Amino acid sequence: MFIHWGLYAILAKQEWVMHTDRISASEYEKLASQFNPTKFNADEWVSIAADAGQKYMVITSRHHEGFSMYDTALSDYKVTNTPFGRDPIRELADACARRGDVKLGFYSSLLDWHHPAYRFREESGLAWSDYVEFLHGQVRELCVNYGDIACIWFDGDWPHHSFSESDAYFLPGGSFEYEKLYEMIHTLQPHAVVVNNRHGEPLPGEDVQGFEQDLPGLNTAGFNATTVYDLPLEVCMTINDHWGYSATDRNPKTTRHLVHLLVRSASVGANYLLNVGPTAEGVIMPEHAARLRGVGEWLKVNGDSVYGTRAGAIPSTEATVSTRAGDTHYVHVLNNTSDCITLKDVPDSITSARLLSDGSPVEIVQRGEQWQVLVPEEQRDPIDTVLVLS
Repeated sequence: MFIHWGLYAILAKQEWVMHTDRISASEYEKLASQFNPTKFNADEWVSIAADAGQKYMVITSRHHEGFSMYDTALSDYKVTNTPFGRDPIRELADACARRGDVKLGFYSSLLDWHHPAYRFREESGLAWSDYVEFLHGQVRELCVNYGDIACIWFDGDWPHHSFSESDAYFLPGGSFEYEKLYEMIHTLQPHAVVVNNRHGEPLPGEDVQGFEQDLPGLNTAGFNATTVYDLPLEVCMTINDHWGYSATDRNPKTTRHLVHLLVRSASVGANYLLNVGPTAEGVIMPEHAARLRGVGEWLKVNGDSVYGTRAGAIPSTEATVSTRAGDTHYVHVLNNTSDCITLKDVPDSITSARLLSDGSPVEIVQRGEQWQVLVPEEQRDPIDTVLVLS
């Protein structure tokens, strides 16, 4: 579960509203006096993630707006200085520890539209080194103060090449000193991973290569998991059309489509990080929670075809993708127009096929290099019929 939550939830116009509406830092920071998510319940959020079958959560500790969603000692611009007065990240860490089956990780923005050392260096009398010290200091806090964490997930390096140098919202003043930053994380949290979603090719010290709204191998030109990246992969996506809460976004994806994105991610060896944008009251939208729980219900039956698997050895078709765990191969039938599922290049070791849902055998007809697996309509799952080939 990806969680984008900050002051932008008050305006309900997604997480980039400070930039898109060109709100000054001084005006935007007034929102802090309104932030009071009295309906926030950390145990409920973690329960929704667990019900969805999700194994870890990644929450925005500070997004590009510069507002810290935890009790940082390095800034007064933080959630504990609002009417809410509480540290929601502390509460989520405690809730995860109580359950034990969901880990917590943190998103950290590399850029900051509020911090004077990022945007107003000349007039503030600060240097770029002051911002780097702040950034590294906040990451240290996250690594030290919240127990064992799943990951540190960075975002915001892309201003180096994506925006005009005249745009002070984006332009960094120098290096983020990644080598030092990553070494600190690996020292303080040796079991946590570093994810950076914004580099074309990973840097030393990054443990996971991320893709945003992008299934690697399908959308990414030139993707080659073995020769280009050689790292575990993660795909992050939204349930509707935005990351942060947007009151006008009424376009949640269907449970079926979300399952398809999950298994397509797994079929190329990628984890799937699915986003929610809670409201200013601290509520995960009911329609999002319902979709998540729908995915979880499907996983209760078919989870073996996702958890602990690797990229599939059986080539994808218009109707199918595959995953594998050792010598067991899973074929996900996502779209079919008849009872016959055609597969190519099936490993020679495979001699049988059955349904994952109930173990019942299915008929195989081999025609040269092609396999035809017969799955009558009454045996199909309307979301994703999973075949086990072994």
